Amino acid sequence: MERVSAAPLHPAAVATGDAAPYLATLNPSQREAVEAIDGPVLVLAGAGTGKTRVLTTRLAHILACGRCRPWQVLAVTFTNKAAREMRDRVAGLLGIPVDGWWVGTFHATAARMLRAHAERIALKPNFSILDTDDQLRLVKQLLDARNADPKRHPPRYLLSLIGRWKDRGLTPERVTAAEGADALDGLALAVYHEYQERLKVLNAADFGDLLLHTLTLFQNEPEVLARYQQQFRYILVDEYQDTNVAQYLWLRALAQAHQNLCCVGDDDQSIYSWRGAEVGNILRFEHDFPGARIVRLELNYRSTPHILAAASGLIAHNRSRLGKTLWTDAGGGEKVVVRGCWDGEDEARTLVDAVERLRAAGEALRTMAVLVRAGFQTREFEERLITVGIPYRILGGMRFYERQEIRDAIAYFRIVVQPDDDLAFERIVNVPKRGLGVASLRAIHQAARGGGTSLLIAAARLVGTDELKPQARSTLARLLADIARWRGLLTEMPHADAARQLLDESGYTRMWQQDRSPEAAGRLENLKELIAALAEFESLPAFLEHVSLVMDNDEAAADDKLTVMTLHGAKGLEFDTVFLPGWEEGIFPNQRSLDEGGAASLEEERRLAYVGLTRARRRAVILHAASRRVYGMWQSALPSRFIGELPKADIEVLAPSGIGVAADFAARRWRADPVDGDGAGADGDGDRLRRALGGPAARVQPRPAPRHAFHCGQRVFHQKFGYGRIAAVDGDKLEVEFEKTGTKTIIHSFVEAA
Repeated sequence: MERVSAAPLHPAAVATGDAAPYLATLNPSQREAVEAIDGPVLVLAGAGTGKTRVLTTRLAHILACGRCRPWQVLAVTFTNKAAREMRDRVAGLLGIPVDGWWVGTFHATAARMLRAHAERIALKPNFSILDTDDQLRLVKQLLDARNADPKRHPPRYLLSLIGRWKDRGLTPERVTAAEGADALDGLALAVYHEYQERLKVLNAADFGDLLLHTLTLFQNEPEVLARYQQQFRYILVDEYQDTNVAQYLWLRALAQAHQNLCCVGDDDQSIYSWRGAEVGNILRFEHDFPGARIVRLELNYRSTPHILAAASGLIAHNRSRLGKTLWTDAGGGEKVVVRGCWDGEDEARTLVDAVERLRAAGEALRTMAVLVRAGFQTREFEERLITVGIPYRILGGMRFYERQEIRDAIAYFRIVVQPDDDLAFERIVNVPKRGLGVASLRAIHQAARGGGTSLLIAAARLVGTDELKPQARSTLARLLADIARWRGLLTEMPHADAARQLLDESGYTRMWQQDRSPEAAGRLENLKELIAALAEFESLPAFLEHVSLVMDNDEAAADDKLTVMTLHGAKGLEFDTVFLPGWEEGIFPNQRSLDEGGAASLEEERRLAYVGLTRARRRAVILHAASRRVYGMWQSALPSRFIGELPKADIEVLAPSGIGVAADFAARRWRADPVDGDGAGADGDGDRLRRALGGPAARVQPRPAPRHAFHCGQRVFHQKFGYGRIAAVDGDKLEVEFEKTGTKTIIHSFVEAA
């Protein structure tokens, strides 16, 4: 290996054995990763094991050893924040400025390369980088030029297809004929060709192009690739498990000359396949770079022994992994709590009560987090938090009632209840699209101002005149008739059923069903959750009044706030106490993911559970409900299979308050070994958490396959549904005709003979 003849950048940092001060702060595995300078290295960095320290110290060490100059190192990250942190830490270690170094995100680094060679790919160096709105506008223009129906060929979905092709490093010419024919009957590939040509005319690129064009440059201009291969003697990569195919190909091309590639990542935290990440990139590192050294960082500086053991035991059920086991030399700590609840409402109440008690015991809200699998789960927790006055923040998303689809639906409800609500009328009059143009809406506003009436009354008057074009009059008349009919439904059927019918008949539900964007499925789930919430109130006006009070909640009430967010958004964060609700089959693992991706998706769901557990420093609390309201109907819920995969020695099962049968059910479901009820550490945190969660731990004893003596015709009692009579028996499940709540399917453990 050629050594650069230059003095070390900082005399005090010369790596002469133990003389380098920055090496003294590293544990043996971290030091091994830092000092393994030559050749390909994969650092498997478990959660909380100090990967950022390793990455930045390694960069500083390479420079301090005089192996190369700063501009001969390429360090790539996924976020600007991570890039800034790396630059700042290296500058602090070496005491020199880092301006102009090749330290940045994949896209920023690729853009820097492209601007230096733009003419070779038919662009000018000052090319624009389009944001998502501009990309969408361009796709819509191309579809309009083809007279394509946007309902059959949604622009957002088409743009997402193009993005996926780019993530895989596929130019239009490289998309296979079969794949191109399957995508929107060939339209997607045709538009992809036109889209790329139009971008060149505009002297523009989108984010996917930054890597795709660079790959094209490397393939078509070998001297350009050779220049960068020779320049970058060392390459460092953060979060390698999150790379897509294009990023993988880009890195592999640049690393071929010197083979000094160090990738830091965690295959157990690969949770972004839905946005193109390929866990296979990290799994085949040794195959791609024969002779590569694998360094495992397993000493965790974040969590307690029980949390780490539970997380490690869970993730061990995945087959597609390189393998490592987190551990800590810290003593004490409490077990992971698994708390059964009767239903979603009980789950929210139990969780928020625990937050209140921990807060009263001196715990700050900002040290706690609620991590959910899907956005719709936040609604019940938000309402409970507002009811008891606990300030909270939604990270990585909006509050439930602030989301677009929820605001739209509520606007429909408002105009039905209050016809004079002009703001609601304005919001829904053309959502979904009804062909009412700017001229028609302007005429309605003018009529309302001139007559001193509401927009709805003005619209009704215009329908009987020639002020509007015939098509607009007809469309508006149908909408007004629908609003009147929906108002009548409120007197004819339960208000939740009327609201559901309104969303269906208005075309609003169908609009999101036809939308193929990644967000559409979540929006539909949120609408279903909205209907479920509405059913809990005595009337639609009562619900709307409640929503108004919720929306008026003071966001700036306090700086100390509980964090509520999705598991995907929590990666990289840590909290003293982490609540993990909704660990039930269908919710987590998510049924839609399993249906779409099978075994591979199940493993990613399990990785997501691992990420959730390893966010916790001191406490992790898993909650699940025995029944949930789904689409307005109560259904029994089974605990997540992930609960059964947790090491029994590291969990503590708490039954619902005053109810012992849930613990019995948990034992049968998980085939549990006896669980010691004392999970307290030296500081007594276990006792505090048990009090917060409502009672002593249930001692769970293993039991054989479920047996019971229930039979058809027997009268039984259920804590929530009341008295009923068994209509059918199917193993553990009983079909019970309850006297007040109708027929339900119930696990036998949750009823008793009446």
